[in-house]
Amino acid sequence: MSVAHVMAAGMGGIRTAGDLVAWMQLTRKMRITEAKAHVARKLGISVVELADEAVMHEVRQDLDIATLPMIADGATGIVAKCRIADLLDIELNSVNRFKSKLDFFTDDLDVTPHHPPKTGR
Repeated sequence: MSVAHVMAAGMGGIRTAGDLVAWMQLTRKMRITEAKAHVARKLGISVVELADEAVMHEVRQDLDIATLPMIADGATGIVAKCRIADLLDIELNSVNRFKSKLDFFTDDLDVTPHHPPKTGR
C-alpha cells in the first residue's frame, strides 16, 4: 500500500488522477504503468493528461467524481466513491455496504411523490 500511496500522491492525488490509479493498483494488483493506461482508457484521455490538473479538473467535473477545489453541487464523499467504483468497474467494500444499507437496487422502492389531498377551500 505504501508504494501505491507514494505514486498516487506524486501524481497529485485527487487534483489529477492519482487516486484513480491507486484504486486500480490496490484492487486489481496492476503495476503503475498498466494502471495509468487503464484509467486513461476509461476516462478517454491520454496517459500524459492524467497528471494535468486543468484537464483532470474538467474530466472530474464532467463525470462528477469529486474535484479540488470542491464545486458547490459536486459529488463528494461516498457519492463520488460510488461513481468512481462504477466508472472503473471495481468492487469497494464501503460502496457495497452503503448500497446495501440503502437497498439501492430494489424495485420495491416507491419513489412517486406523495402530495397531501386537496381540500375544497
